[in-house]
Amino acid sequence: MCSLIQKYNVPGPRYTSYPTVPYWDIASFSGKQWEASLRKSFIESKGEGISLYIHLPFCEQMCTFCGCHKRITKRHDVEIPYLKALLQELDLYITLLGEKPTIKELHLGGGTPTFFAPENLGWLLQQIFRKAHKAQDAELSFEGHPNNTTKSHLQALYNVGFRRVSYGVQDYNSTVQKAINRIQPFEQVEKVTQWAREIGYTSVGHDLIYGLPFQTLEDVAHTIERTNALRPDRIAFYSYAHVPWIKGNGQRGFKEEDLPSATTKRQQYELGKKQLESMGYKDIGMDHFALPEDELYMASTQGKLHRNFMGYTPSKTQVMIGLGTSSISDSWYAFAQNTKSIEEYQELVGNGVIPVFRGHILTDEDTIIRKHILNLMCRFKTEWQQEDAAFINKQAIQERLQEMQNDGLLIMDDKGIQVTPEGQPFIRNISMALDLKLQRKKPETKLFSMTI
Repeated sequence: MCSLIQKYNVPGPRYTSYPTVPYWDIASFSGKQWEASLRKSFIESKGEGISLYIHLPFCEQMCTFCGCHKRITKRHDVEIPYLKALLQELDLYITLLGEKPTIKELHLGGGTPTFFAPENLGWLLQQIFRKAHKAQDAELSFEGHPNNTTKSHLQALYNVGFRRVSYGVQDYNSTVQKAINRIQPFEQVEKVTQWAREIGYTSVGHDLIYGLPFQTLEDVAHTIERTNALRPDRIAFYSYAHVPWIKGNGQRGFKEEDLPSATTKRQQYELGKKQLESMGYKDIGMDHFALPEDELYMASTQGKLHRNFMGYTPSKTQVMIGLGTSSISDSWYAFAQNTKSIEEYQELVGNGVIPVFRGHILTDEDTIIRKHILNLMCRFKTEWQQEDAAFINKQAIQERLQEMQNDGLLIMDDKGIQVTPEGQPFIRNISMALDLKLQRKKPETKLFSMTI
């Protein structure tokens, strides 16, 4: 396996969308097209409900590993104006759709959602559920910072229906934590994990990162051992993406030479995956592990797993609306991203304008390729359909995948592609063979994080 990891360790997209953002046809995009695509999709999938992603961009301090869009501030008077703007944006979308949508899935991301006071978060969600229906089986989740998630946060969100929380742990070594400016002792993570379970949360996740500055193989092994002591229901085991040319000074809190070598990073991944599986966690897809009784794993075994800009989810909605700065929405036929400036965002929605600044309208080819990449990412297989013939060149794909097939990573025939268990860690590499945008025009590889 180690030789294969080294062989296929190339830059590649994470495929939370297709086409990926670097290949969006921004010049041909318009807000009117986006709105029309959203209305069409909402009508088509009305019985399905929608997903709602809410971006809460504020943090009290900079974590130097973070690649998210955020605003560093200790001023909490920013909370109410921003929350009111979110509700104004939701009103704009409800007007566009022509009726109250049913929310099947809702996620609070950031930034740091728990930057906001518990009573303010509770108020926001109460207002949202007055404006929209909440599905009976709605999945509500949020990202919690262990250092500022209080029992009051957990209780306030539980009271409005939240049952899943994901804590950003990263690593337990003090040297690593200092380098990434995230001092976070095990005891704090243990406390907030126990609080969530005491209150009644049914799924607690921990996010871990490998490839961090000063991080060793021993650090990864130690972090996973400590994590297993708390037995979270889900574990995300991410590769650190070092992109200071995109994120500016936020990722320059250490020197390039402080990062693990490519060889060490590969070993960290291999070690972590082996540890997690030996502890009973199931590999359900790229970077994600879950206990057998967790809903995400069960969805993967039942063919219900879905992937979008919120990552892996246990169910699919055709419509996903992103509220807040930098949020991305998905109508299945188009993608649209909000402005990244907080001031511009609040001004636009205050003036009754949906704050989209760029996007992509999918072509028929895009839709076909997207379907197959999504099948591979979520089910490790895909089958060719008659309508694919105009866009799928099976011979060309076969040629690009032949070496991987020789290495036992997949089986491809006239019916489709089946990824083998040995090939699952290389699902990004396999998906890249179908990515026609990538094959035709390769942007700077800096735009992508490493495959592992």
